Amino acid sequence: MSSSSSSSSSSSRSKLMDSGFVIGQKEVTRILILFLGLTASCLVLYKTAYPLQRLNVSNLTSLIASPSSPLPNLNSSEISSETIKPKLNFKEILENASTKNKTVIITTLNQAWAEPNSLFDLFLESFRIGQGTQQLLKHVVVVCLDPKAFQRCSQLHTNCYHIETSETDFSGEKVYNTPDYLKMMWRRIELLTQVLEMGFNFIFTDADIMWLRDPFPRLYPDGDFQMACDRFFGNPYDSDNWVNGGFTYVRSNNRSIEFYKFWHKSRLNYPDLHDQDVFNRIKHEPFISEIGVQMRFFDTVYFGGFCQTSRDINLVCTMHANCCIGLDKKLHDLNLVLDDWRKYLSLSEPVQNTTWSVPMKCLED
Repeated sequence: MSSSSSSSSSSSRSKLMDSGFVIGQKEVTRILILFLGLTASCLVLYKTAYPLQRLNVSNLTSLIASPSSPLPNLNSSEISSETIKPKLNFKEILENASTKNKTVIITTLNQAWAEPNSLFDLFLESFRIGQGTQQLLKHVVVVCLDPKAFQRCSQLHTNCYHIETSETDFSGEKVYNTPDYLKMMWRRIELLTQVLEMGFNFIFTDADIMWLRDPFPRLYPDGDFQMACDRFFGNPYDSDNWVNGGFTYVRSNNRSIEFYKFWHKSRLNYPDLHDQDVFNRIKHEPFISEIGVQMRFFDTVYFGGFCQTSRDINLVCTMHANCCIGLDKKLHDLNLVLDDWRKYLSLSEPVQNTTWSVPMKCLED
């Protein structure tokens, strides 16, 4: 009786333990499933909030255990470099834009010329419809003289650089030969000196110049400093041509660097003159001969303007709104230049006689 009772009791305890074990296994399974579910949820939420951050799985337990732990600082160095586009310095922009022989095309821009339907739009349009000029746009660096010009430039073009001009507000239209105009011109000469010192050749072009053909084949094979003219008298070596600083090609070397430094310094001797007039005062100075800088001057057949329009639209490379004061007048007549050019492109044969519609408004000056 006692033996049977003991056996029965032992059997009951065994079943109870087995039952408890099964229950314990189920509870552990539930806990594991719950933990894995929480883990997956946290991972999804974390990746949603911080898609570019790498989650350290080894620290996941502590993250779940301490929900009040601070989240990664998005401003810290841990953030992926892809989330912030670094601001390039001027030399880096020049390097990105330069040709294989380290040549860049540079223009300057302020807010007045950067407004929609203003000169900058016409400038870019001329590259798009010119012959052989589309591929040159990637070599154009636009130096912006105020934040709004930089903002607009960045919307339309790749290589834009905002130069600090804290002393003077260059955003508005600068009337020819006014004090702010003179400061803007000399800031330009200073900047171009720096470009040469960094080892880059450049074409400088005003933004009121329409690029109708690739001008590179028309550059002189020799000559450190090459300059456009308001009026060209037939001799590219003659410094008495009426020069215009709106279009220049300069090779970077010791001679050109010394010349630009001398040119910039000479402004102190002629405080009321802009860069072009000062050039005319110093071009016969003995120092120019001493440094040995070789100068050439462009024929207006290839590099024309409103002062002296190109005589042959079959050859013209650029057209400049020179001899024209006032933004509205420039806009009116440069639109006519592009209209003339589009009509020319639509012709099936080269024209024999060139007749420009310009200057019109600018002729009133």
